[in-house]
Amino acid sequence: MPEKVRIGLIGAGFVGNIHARALGRITDLDVEIAAVAAVPLGQAEELAQRYGVAQAYDDHRRVLDQDDINLVILAVPNYLHEPFTLDAAAAGKHIVCEKPLTGYFGGPGAAEPVGATPKALMLKESLRSADRMIETANRFGVKLMYAENWLYSPAVQKALRLAEASGGTILEVRAQEAHSGSHAGYAKSWRLAGGGAVVRLAPHPIGTAVYFKEQEGLRRHGRPITVASVTAEAGDLSKLPDLQAESERWLVDDWHDVENWCTLIMTFTDGSRALIQASDIILGGMEDTLQVFLSNARIDCDMGHSGMVRAYAPSDGVFADEYIMEKISTKAGWSYPSIDEEWLLGYPQEVRDFVEAVAYAQEPLSGALLGRTVTEVMYAAYLSAEEGRRVDLVESSES
Repeated sequence: MPEKVRIGLIGAGFVGNIHARALGRITDLDVEIAAVAAVPLGQAEELAQRYGVAQAYDDHRRVLDQDDINLVILAVPNYLHEPFTLDAAAAGKHIVCEKPLTGYFGGPGAAEPVGATPKALMLKESLRSADRMIETANRFGVKLMYAENWLYSPAVQKALRLAEASGGTILEVRAQEAHSGSHAGYAKSWRLAGGGAVVRLAPHPIGTAVYFKEQEGLRRHGRPITVASVTAEAGDLSKLPDLQAESERWLVDDWHDVENWCTLIMTFTDGSRALIQASDIILGGMEDTLQVFLSNARIDCDMGHSGMVRAYAPSDGVFADEYIMEKISTKAGWSYPSIDEEWLLGYPQEVRDFVEAVAYAQEPLSGALLGRTVTEVMYAAYLSAEEGRRVDLVESSES
């Protein structure tokens, strides 16, 4: 018999509500949200009322104190990922941690603002943070699972099967996540977010490219093909002089000490490449795309823009409150309404996998080691951009 799964949801914002909706789709397993915690308390109470959750708190430790809870989902700002993970592991709870797994948020040797800290220090300390999280989870015998929803997207899963069926060699992966910018206040400060577009947007394409090459290596050689080096550029393009002179602003432009644009190249140990782009300077809704170029095939995925429905409205108010797609700035003109955006992006499939990992005592598709690799690539990208050179990942493992 599968184990009953009682969930503590920590965080009741945008992502917390996505997880709650995804859990509500699971009807064939014994699973429920037993408690939610958020600050302010009203946010937790609102989510609890919406989804029928019995307990709402303003302190995550109240959730961890509940003996009937065996899985917690951390949908909290990035700087809380490590301390909340350590608390949850010590309380004997299995953990789902949102992306990125962790990062650098200041501490000894930090500059002010934190974004000005030398990136070599950030790389070293972020990996230490990831290792503390993994080691603590292992010590207390709990699962630490990494919420990378792209891996669960139906399009990405189909692409993976096609790549496997082709038998070809993956020569290059091109992937991006981009939109017009985050409106969350914490996302604009390195002390709270751990970086800008690189840590908020790039983890999806980075993690997916890493996973594809790992699986190719395991299938062909019995060992994963891993990332050997990273080359990157990054910057805050909202500070361009001509943009500052424009009176009408369509993009988020009040970033504090983080970047809103990055392009990075990962070179794998077999010599193949991945080109990753992440930016907050793209209008027209979310851009979530993946291209896989093989020696005998090509696979293109677009998770954000579904062509199944097209709609036209002569003015913004015609479709009233009906949802179109994330980050679209107007409903006027032609649009491509998403039929089920969260399903297309893999959220329900991701959450189900984590629940099954606890219920059946099995390993999830997306685990903490993938999260650690993504952390290493992110901060190697920052170091590369800062120093204008390729960063070999062996440097970070030896530091």
